[in-house]
Amino acid sequence: VRGEAIGPRFALKERENAPMSDKPAPQPGERLAKVIARAGICSRRDAESWISAGRVSVNGSVVKTPAFNVIEADTVSVDGKEIARRQPTQLWLYHKPAGLMVTEKDPEGRPTVFDALAHLGLPRVVTVGRLDYNTEGLLLLTNDGGLKRTLELPSTGWLRRYRVRAY
Repeated sequence: VRGEAIGPRFALKERENAPMSDKPAPQPGERLAKVIARAGICSRRDAESWISAGRVSVNGSVVKTPAFNVIEADTVSVDGKEIARRQPTQLWLYHKPAGLMVTEKDPEGRPTVFDALAHLGLPRVVTVGRLDYNTEGLLLLTNDGGLKRTLELPSTGWLRRYRVRAY
């Protein structure tokens, strides 16, 4: 009876003390789909399907599995065209006027912030937070999804202050 009661704990303890060679070593670099998505070509999910379809090559060799990591020295090509290298993190401030949607694509065809910024030739940017269609105000844009996430998550503890005027 005693052996059964501590059996699962004992099994867990054995796993904790297992030699490190049993665990696969973490691979250096980043997932290929993430690198493609950051370049602004498509979403991560689309990139994974493109990889599986054989449209992506790394250093001249076609990659067939999305479970592939690349390092900065690698050359990644999609449909034979080399993708842009990772850019340094940048942050832009934009005063959004009323009448623009804060979204990549609006199903109703309304104008978006990205339509208004298209003529500036910015790299792929994402918005930090949102503003309503009829709202105007300061909007942050960045080319780094990790920074966006850090600024948006309440658990990071960033203090946010809003000034609102209602009629």
